[in-house]
Amino acid sequence: MRRVKIAELKLGMIVARNIYDSDGRILLHTGVQLSDNYITRLNQMGIASVYVKDEFDELNIPVADVVSEQTRVETIKIIKQNFELLENNHKIDTRTIKKMVDSLIDELLANYNVLISLNDIRSFDDYTFAHSVNVCILSIMTGMSLLLNDLKLKELGVGALLHDIGKTKIDKAILNKAGDLTKEEFTEIKRHTQYGFEILRAYDEFPLLAAHVAYQHHERWDGNGYPRQLEGENIQAYSRIVATADVYDALLADRPYRPSYSINQAITILKNMSGIYLDARCVTALIANIAVYPVGSLIQLNTGEIGIVMDNNKEFPTRPVVRIIIDNTRHNLVRQHEIDLSKLSSIIIVKALSDEDITELKKE
Repeated sequence: MRRVKIAELKLGMIVARNIYDSDGRILLHTGVQLSDNYITRLNQMGIASVYVKDEFDELNIPVADVVSEQTRVETIKIIKQNFELLENNHKIDTRTIKKMVDSLIDELLANYNVLISLNDIRSFDDYTFAHSVNVCILSIMTGMSLLLNDLKLKELGVGALLHDIGKTKIDKAILNKAGDLTKEEFTEIKRHTQYGFEILRAYDEFPLLAAHVAYQHHERWDGNGYPRQLEGENIQAYSRIVATADVYDALLADRPYRPSYSINQAITILKNMSGIYLDARCVTALIANIAVYPVGSLIQLNTGEIGIVMDNNKEFPTRPVVRIIIDNTRHNLVRQHEIDLSKLSSIIIVKALSDEDITELKKE
C-alpha cells in the first residue's frame, strides 16, 4: 500500500487502512473502493491523504505497528473527551488517562523490537488529538531506548500525552488558521505552555513533572525557546524527550499550510536540529525506533534492482530485509527472492521510490 494525497486520488482506488474520526468512528473501511463522493467528503473533512492498495498489495506484506489500531483509536478518543471536558469547565478524567498510558507502555514493551513504520491519517481539525497520542508513543519509545525505568516511563507518558492540554485555552480560530499567524496570535499560541502547566499542576493524581513537560516542551537546547529560554540540561529531561517527539510527529503530519514531509526528510531535519534546538541524545534515541524504510516501501538498490521492504532490523534500521521484484534491466522477476541487507555490506539502498517514481516505472 502507499499513501496518496487527496488531490491525487483516482476513482476505483481501494482504501488500504481504516480511516477514523477522533471519536473512534470508522469513516471509510479497508477495502472500500473510492468514488467521487467519498473523495469529496474526505477533502471536506480536512483529510489530506489516504493509504490505498497498490499493485504490490497481492504480496500480503504484514505491517506490524508498535501499538494496536484499537488502542491507538481509543486513546485518541479519550484525549478528545478530556480536552472537551476542560473546555466545558469540567475536570480531567485522571484515572482513564493514567490507565491509557499504562496500556501504551505495556504494548510498547511487548513490541520493543518493532520499528515505527506507519503514519496515521488525521484531519486538520483533529490534529491535536492524534498528535498527542503519537507524541506519547514516540516519547515512551525514546524513554525505553534511554533506559528509563517503569515509573519514569509512566511519568513521561502522562506528560507527553497531555503536553498540549493548554491549547484548550486557545481560540480554535488561531489554532486552525491556515495562513501565517500575526505577532499577537503567535504570542497567544505560546501561552499554551503556561496554561498547560497551570492545568496539570492542579491535579495531585498527576506527577508534577508532567506539568513541567507541558511548560517546557518548547524550550530549545540553545536557550532560544519559550517560555523561559532555558538552556541545555536546565530543561527538564522528560521535556527534552517530548520536544524531540513533538517536532518529529509534526513534520510527518499534513497541515493546512504544507503537506507532510517524508520519513527520510523528517529524520534529516531532526539530525540538523540536534544539539541546537534538540538534545542530541534524545534525537539519537528517537531515530533508533524509526523504520527509515517502512515495511512495504519500494526502494532502489545500488545494483540497479528494485525491491520492496519486507521487514526491518532494529539494530540496523537503514538495512532492512528486501524482496527483489525488478531486476537491473527493469524486468519484473518471476522468481522473486529476499535479501537481508544487514548481512550484505556491499549492497545499499540508493533511495526510496516516490509515487512519481512508481508511475515512471510503470511506463517502462
